Amino acid sequence: MPASPSTARAINDRLALRLLQHEGPLTAGQLKQLTGLSRPTVADLVERLTASGLIEMVGESGEQRRGPNARLYGLVADRAHLAALDVRTEGVSVLVSDLVGRVLAEASVPIDGDSGTGPAVEQAVALVERAAKEAGAEHLHTVGIGAPGLIAPTTGELRDTTGLPAWHRRLVAALQERLPDARVVVENETNLAALAEQRDGAARDRDTFVLVWLGMGIGAAIVLDGALRRGASGGAGELGFLPVPGTRGLPSATDCEGGFHSLAGAGAVLELAREHGVLGVGGAAEVVRWAVTEVADPGRTAATRFLDALADRVALGVASVVALLDPGCVVLGGEIGQAGGDELAVRVAERIGRMSPLPAEVRPSVLGGAAVLRGALLTAQDGAQDELFG
Repeated sequence: MPASPSTARAINDRLALRLLQHEGPLTAGQLKQLTGLSRPTVADLVERLTASGLIEMVGESGEQRRGPNARLYGLVADRAHLAALDVRTEGVSVLVSDLVGRVLAEASVPIDGDSGTGPAVEQAVALVERAAKEAGAEHLHTVGIGAPGLIAPTTGELRDTTGLPAWHRRLVAALQERLPDARVVVENETNLAALAEQRDGAARDRDTFVLVWLGMGIGAAIVLDGALRRGASGGAGELGFLPVPGTRGLPSATDCEGGFHSLAGAGAVLELAREHGVLGVGGAAEVVRWAVTEVADPGRTAATRFLDALADRVALGVASVVALLDPGCVVLGGEIGQAGGDELAVRVAERIGRMSPLPAEVRPSVLGGAAVLRGALLTAQDGAQDELFG
């Protein structure tokens, strides 16, 4: 049975809006080409969506020919404002954007672990409110939050896990209370980093890959056939708890010490650097970045030995991922993965080639620590556009 005219119009409108979401501004001619609709049908839907305030003319194409056929149409950017948060143990970063993702304000604040739950939550919420005011956002439509820890798959809430500050869980409720009209979405930070790397970073050409996060903590995000896999309890990718050789014990249900975290977390990387005579350089990412710049000098043997030893460790976790999931591609993310760049990725890939019969390309992160905030914004943007445009 053919669709009614009103149903057909709604389907065509949604198709056009989806294309404008993902492709950016388009001419009517480009919409005709991408949708396969007739020229009069496209003209009607452009007029209809413009009148409804969903799209607007944002410029002209670069073609020599001018006039109605060269007009570029895009989503109405200020129809909604969004916020994205990267919640870390030591602080919070936030950005506010319009509906098409143009960043209007950015801010961050360190949070002292001894300040107490209430003051810490107030600092974070006030930061969001200040950024929204600076951006000229009277109301926030959607707030995307990236946080460490497990997200309950049934409720979408940050679970009460050990090792995380109490203010992390309280923050979500406080934001919802202070921003009652906003939709608040929480996601694991590593999952958001993977989303960002797939859209804008190292995995743009992959619909199956694993991102291994190397930073203060250790984790992994699993993307199979284009879909993020969270697991039955939301804990898929808790790589820091993976038992591996070379540690002084085994991890427990409440502590990843003794797991892969003990070999490749930031603290372990600094200890490894000291063992190889690398001192006084800075944090873990700074040490790795220094070593990468020094290995080109044949006389800098300490840097080479350190990077080789680090690659030995990282390869243990990556090899386990490759053996279980056969992702074909592993992105080394987080501050340490980005700092290691191609030098670390090539070393890890060489070791995987010897350890596993399964081919796996190893790539460094393009976005590094910024991936979480970018992923939170993409999540907020997708959710808001879906709700507003159907």
